Amino acid sequence: NKYNLKLIDFIIGIVFMLFFVAASLIIVINSRFLYYNAIDSFQLEKQSGLKKDTIIKNYDVLIDYCSPFYKEQLQFPDLPSSESGLSHFAETKIIFKFFYSLATITGILLLSIILYKNKKHDTSYLKTSAYTVIILPLLILIIAGINFNKLFILFHKMVFHNDDWLFDPDTDPIINLLPEDFFRYCTIEMLLLIITGALLLLFFYKRLSTKHDKYEHIRYN
Repeated sequence: NKYNLKLIDFIIGIVFMLFFVAASLIIVINSRFLYYNAIDSFQLEKQSGLKKDTIIKNYDVLIDYCSPFYKEQLQFPDLPSSESGLSHFAETKIIFKFFYSLATITGILLLSIILYKNKKHDTSYLKTSAYTVIILPLLILIIAGINFNKLFILFHKMVFHNDDWLFDPDTDPIINLLPEDFFRYCTIEMLLLIITGALLLLFFYKRLSTKHDKYEHIRYN
């Protein structure tokens, strides 16, 4: 059935979207140079009263801790932390673990789908998936363009079930090193990666469709 096939292609597109979201988050979080370059742009030395190397050292400790492979407790070398602040980062670590798992599961699933579809010489799912994937970043770009602050707050209220993310700079000065503008910057980087993924799907759709048409022409002539 033609409609069933389109529905299946759309579902595959959802899987691609979940993979690109998870993978882009992992890539951006682990691209520490993005933060290093942002220190001067956001004048973090002035805002925090800390030297650049101290800022980098404490940021690296936080990113190390958020990795699912890191087993130690979080302890900033130069900054105090409150119980609620540490609780928030513990929740953040759990969320990152989820996205690592999501990237792994959807990645394996997509590999199986790609191998199966390639065997069947079916490329239509790539085009449908590309359009499905690109919907999310376009919506977020529109909303973020209107008011990123509201989007930022809404995200935290949806993901976290308490107010631990509302840091007090006096008890958790790490918040001075994590301005909202940096999260906006990271969001844009993620969206660009997702859009790049969608464009790659379109590229492979056109390339594989051409090969498939040649295959069919040779097969029937």
